[in-house]
Amino acid sequence: MKIAAADWLPYALQLKRPWQTSRGELNQRVGRLLRLQSADGLIGWGDSAPLPEFGISEDTATAFAEECAHLDLIAQQAGLPLNAWLSGEPPAGFVTVNRNFGPILKCSAEAVADAHNAGFSILKFKVGVGPVSDEIAALHQLAEVLPAGLRLRLDANGAWSFADAESFIAACAGLPIEGLEEPLATPTPDLLQKLQSTAAFPLAIDESIHLLDAHFFRHPPVRRIVIKPARHGGLLASVELALRARASAIEVIVTSSLESACGLLACAHFAAAVAPDAVHGLGTAEWFAEDTGSLPAIAGARFALPSSPGIGFQPLKL
Repeated sequence: MKIAAADWLPYALQLKRPWQTSRGELNQRVGRLLRLQSADGLIGWGDSAPLPEFGISEDTATAFAEECAHLDLIAQQAGLPLNAWLSGEPPAGFVTVNRNFGPILKCSAEAVADAHNAGFSILKFKVGVGPVSDEIAALHQLAEVLPAGLRLRLDANGAWSFADAESFIAACAGLPIEGLEEPLATPTPDLLQKLQSTAAFPLAIDESIHLLDAHFFRHPPVRRIVIKPARHGGLLASVELALRARASAIEVIVTSSLESACGLLACAHFAAAVAPDAVHGLGTAEWFAEDTGSLPAIAGARFALPSSPGIGFQPLKL
């Protein structure tokens, strides 16, 4: 395919409230959109939004944007939504997502009720932000008022020692925990396997991509991996990773890297292609006070996918 023009469009987007994890706090998301125009007049889009503290470097974010823009053009030429082009299956209409909250210590019963009324079945909270004992107490308090059918997805972002992680997991016994991501500050396959053997729910790795070697897939120490395509430099490398995981009976969850609407749409197409039945961490657009483009509304925890060829990104302001 011949590219007739290319340009980068920087953005700085304010968040409605701080995005707080054990690794710090974000109040603004800075990145740039790549706009490619083909010789036949099609426009392809990519989103580069580095986040070094979560392993998304300038290089991998740029590679993700460049590949997305090219795949957008290729899928448009093929007349297929990107998810259908990636999977070889009929187009998907939606992916199911969780509701993203901040730290569990700041949880409110009203917000949980709102999420339940909106149709979400999985609520995601950050842990590892405060003292372990305080977070355990908050978790039990939340479980007491949690509406029936709701489950909790937790993310420690590598906050804990083995002893703290072991204590936290033990305190989760009998609670409606759907999964726990990145429990260890210095994870190893042996330590993760020991923790997973004590947990009734899946443990997951996200940032710890250095563990994803051949031994990991032959002897999975955890039951789930979280894929952020921008961390792996693109959608195609992420598809390969997802296929390896599925072949090893490892669950795959796709989450955004808090990209703008452009990158979020690309991640949603990818999620629909590789794990259509999972509940993904892609409901992050609501954190933005402004965005680079429009997104379909999330209704009943379903993120609607554009049916138009390609990614389907429509910019709001350039």
